[in-house]
Amino acid sequence: MPNIDAVFPSNYLKASDLGDKSPLVTVDRVEIEPIGRDKEMKPVIYFQGKEKGLVLNKTNAKKIAELVGSKDTDDWTGCQIRIYATETEFGGETVECIRVKPAGGNAQPPKRQPESTNIVDEDPVPF
Repeated sequence: MPNIDAVFPSNYLKASDLGDKSPLVTVDRVEIEPIGRDKEMKPVIYFQGKEKGLVLNKTNAKKIAELVGSKDTDDWTGCQIRIYATETEFGGETVECIRVKPAGGNAQPPKRQPESTNIVDEDPVPF
C-alpha cells in the first residue's frame, strides 16, 4: 500500500519529506505566497538546488533571523542552516513540524556562501 504522502504530494516541504535527515541547506530567497484554502499570504523560504519551499511559521522565521543576525529576509540569501523534522503541540494534538538550527550545530551565525559557488549537498534529501 502506498504512503499517503506519496499519493498526496505537496508543493511545499513537509516534515515527512525529511524523515530522519537533517540536511544542510543554503537559502536562495524568500517569497510571499498565497497559502492554504484561505490563500493567506505567508513567507516561503526556498533553498539552492531544492524544488520545494518551506512555508515559514513565526518560530522558524524568528530563529533564522536570530541565526543570520537580521530580520531582513534579503540578508538571508546565501546563508546555510540545518532543517530537521520533529514534533510540536498544536490545537491540543502532537503534530509533525520542521525546525531550524545552526549549520554547524553551534550558536555562530550561519556561513554565507558566495552566489557563484556550487553547493554540494552533504546530506542529500530529495525535496
